[in-house]
Amino acid sequence: MVSSPLLSVIIPVLNEAGHLPALLSDLSGQEKVDFEVIVADGGSRDDSMKIAVSWGARTTRTQPGRGRQMNAAARIAQGQFFLFLHADSTLGDPLLLARALDRLQEEMEDRGRGDVAGHFPLRFLRSRKGNALAYRFLEAKTALNRVNTTSGDQGFLLTREFFHRLGGFDEQLSFLEDQELAERIRRQGKWITLPGVLGTSARRFEIEGFHRRYILMGIIMGLYSTGVHSFFARAQEVYAAQYQTGRLLLTPFFLAIRRMLIEDLGWKESLHAWFYVGRYIRQNAWQIFFFFDVLLRPVFGEERTPFLAFHDRVFRPLTDFRFFDGITAVGSFCWYMGVLAPGFWMCEFKERKSMRKATNR
Repeated sequence: MVSSPLLSVIIPVLNEAGHLPALLSDLSGQEKVDFEVIVADGGSRDDSMKIAVSWGARTTRTQPGRGRQMNAAARIAQGQFFLFLHADSTLGDPLLLARALDRLQEEMEDRGRGDVAGHFPLRFLRSRKGNALAYRFLEAKTALNRVNTTSGDQGFLLTREFFHRLGGFDEQLSFLEDQELAERIRRQGKWITLPGVLGTSARRFEIEGFHRRYILMGIIMGLYSTGVHSFFARAQEVYAAQYQTGRLLLTPFFLAIRRMLIEDLGWKESLHAWFYVGRYIRQNAWQIFFFFDVLLRPVFGEERTPFLAFHDRVFRPLTDFRFFDGITAVGSFCWYMGVLAPGFWMCEFKERKSMRKATNR
């Protein structure tokens, strides 16, 4: 362990014995940077903590909750910079951390301020074939710095001072704590894309089902944008931790939305909520255009994004009106609650029945 580290690498874990050794091995091979590793455990029942200690990492224990775990680790961290990493990350380049710190410090010097944070582009580590274009699209988005494109999978690198000024992670959120901090950083400072690529496991997509996971991500981010947090209190009961992941059922989340609209909001506030969901979807229409840029990269090349440029210069100014937010809100409500919700209720009927039988045994 480095006595006076420049960097503190913070890793929250909950039953991550299967992935933690690979990350700690990669970290041990990092060069030209003095750093410490802190593993923040949320109550693991496997050998996660033994593995952390065996690799020389510092450890801390808290109640479960990634935000709570990472805040606890930050309180004992000694580095001038913090890097928050997920346990299923991989670092292929032995100079990844050194180059990332150099890039962040360069940006801080250029701005004359420390309110800068960096994240890595991602490469999904897959064990199954299929959905190649979809993964390419997700990976390409992680290199951008647009609203709601930055998550904890990408690693958060920032100064100790900036992290504490932001107030750390929101410990009230059982999930989405990383995106919530990411948007606070975007409002109060600046995000940059760090050099290199960070590997991350595609296990959640592969186990839960790619399209189901992507739909749920859209629901979560859309409702988060409304500022109505009662959905997250209800969804907490059905949102599985990483180590508990299985085939994803969307019906419980649609039921949570229905109960939120009826029991928590009422018709007037529900209309407001869906209007803001419509605004969120309209503001994220750029993703459709960017998808075609990714699809046609063999033609345009890696750097050119003509469809995204068309969205920013033409489509967005033409549709930046409340009228289009309302139209999109009606369309999204009909699609999610009138098509997807009953569709998944029917197709998941047998799955829910078999899961109840297994639970009752």
